Amino acid sequence: APEPRMKSNLGIRRRLAPLLDNDRRKIELANSLLFTLPGSPIVYYGDEIGMGENLDLPDRNGVRTPMQWDDSPYAGFTRGKTSSEFVKGKLGYQNVNVASQINDPDSLFNAMKRMIAVRRKHAAFGSSSMQWVDANNPAVAVYIREYEDDTMLILNNLSSSTQSVKLPIQYQKNYFDLFAGDAHVLDEALTLQPYEYLWLQMQK
Repeated sequence: APEPRMKSNLGIRRRLAPLLDNDRRKIELANSLLFTLPGSPIVYYGDEIGMGENLDLPDRNGVRTPMQWDDSPYAGFTRGKTSSEFVKGKLGYQNVNVASQINDPDSLFNAMKRMIAVRRKHAAFGSSSMQWVDANNPAVAVYIREYEDDTMLILNNLSSSTQSVKLPIQYQKNYFDLFAGDAHVLDEALTLQPYEYLWLQMQK
């Protein structure tokens, strides 16, 4: 929040997408952390499609603009005039809306939908068990989520550059990639692309 108008009292009045430079990789990575770390994830309305904010509005109203359902007048939110202005520019409803993303398998909306579905399917993400894994690289957050026989190895590259990690021997096992749907055989060295994340289920 480099500009004074981006702040309110002690908080930041910005949405996730513009806060992360509208970089799809960063947005997905942030949600990877949200959905795999302990606790109950909360998604603010509109963040699932990458809505922006309107900093011309006072106080927190800048992030309380109407939901952007489609590109029709008033964003499909109402047929009448709203009490609030809309997001302007490239993140406005003409360019960012539910209707344009819901049937696009590569959209942010559907990436979020897949994350939520995977999280709900596996008990490990709802447990309180978490263990950090030392992968010899502070730019990569690596941890284990586990419940009974459901064990997940999560890797998040927090860097804008390619990173290598060295997994301890006890984690050099066979895994199933929950998004790609294929097998992974992890040895000591593993390379992650900028902002890449992996949700891997350990195979017994």
